Amino acid sequence: MDYRKTKAPTTTITRDKADLEAKTGNIYETVMICSKRANQISVEIKQELNQKLEEFASYTDNLEEVFENREQIEISKFYERLPKPTLIALQEFEEDKIYYRKPDQDISKAE
Repeated sequence: MDYRKTKAPTTTITRDKADLEAKTGNIYETVMICSKRANQISVEIKQELNQKLEEFASYTDNLEEVFENREQIEISKFYERLPKPTLIALQEFEEDKIYYRKPDQDISKAE
């Protein structure tokens, strides 16, 4: 997913607990769903950042050379300005973009 185009806020905003709880019926379940999604987003962003920064990696053992690459700094700053994974996950949850299921209820329906 392209997190650059997300409409998630970059700062924490107050959210209505009743709205978050309405979809699952339990605020703790909502928190768990969003936290698991935030972890997935965090891993994806970290992998993407590491792939981009690997282009600039220097594998020489010379510690005397300290080379600052402007492009590398700009890439890092861009990723720092992205909304936090938690905020992206909450935005996705509010927009019904997260698929979740309750395995214990799925089993009882099959019987």
